[in-house]
Amino acid sequence: MSVTPSLLPLATVVTRLRAAGCVFAEDEAQLIRSTARTPDELAAMVEQRVAGLPLEHVLGWAEFCGLRIELDPGVFVPRRRTEFLVRQAAALAGPRPVVVDLCCGSGALGAALAAALDTAELYAADIDPAAVRCARRNLAAVGGRVYQGDLYEALPLPLRGRIDVLVANVPYVPTAEIALLPAEARLHEAQVALDGGTDGLDVLRRVTAGAPHWLAPGGCLLVETSDRQVPAAVEVVVGSGLTARVVDCEELDATVIIANSAG
Repeated sequence: MSVTPSLLPLATVVTRLRAAGCVFAEDEAQLIRSTARTPDELAAMVEQRVAGLPLEHVLGWAEFCGLRIELDPGVFVPRRRTEFLVRQAAALAGPRPVVVDLCCGSGALGAALAAALDTAELYAADIDPAAVRCARRNLAAVGGRVYQGDLYEALPLPLRGRIDVLVANVPYVPTAEIALLPAEARLHEAQVALDGGTDGLDVLRRVTAGAPHWLAPGGCLLVETSDRQVPAAVEVVVGSGLTARVVDCEELDATVIIANSAG
């Protein structure tokens, strides 16, 4: 008689995960058991997690803003703190906005914004082919168009001067600090999604430099950064001809810079 995953002992899975150092072993065990379709798949998923693969890559999805975002191995896992950026962007969006998710990764921000807004013309782009494949799956249902390429070079030219809300979860970890990241990120996520250059602001510089040409009059750019990078990051934004204000959320340990174009 075949054994289904629901009949495998939860305690056994919890014990394996706890021994591997999983802090939330009980919660993870339940998620893995509910996702696995067969006993063999369950066993393989437990082994992957024990070996250090991020839980979201084991499951094949991540929860973000109440949505289930599909994830493939190597693709950046959306962080819960970035939900604060989404909330800020949704609050600023007017009716029928043109929204662009730059450095989109899995497309989590675009998907969450599409869910939060009644109607939006949605575009997304990333340089990583694996991320683009994920984003296309995650944004297909909301009609989002996803492009592969280096920042604005990936976008269709007719978008220049038309973007109302530009969200860009740019990599902002300084290169020398990549080695200090948790192994789940350092070993299992694409470095291009983490590495922000010498001071962590290289990609931000390029995004803000191009933003005035791509934003609609009165349009806004929202980027996430760290507390200690705020002064330098604001200087970068203002130096690109944008206004800047900083908002933060203590609960999620999130800091977002909101930049506006003139007009």
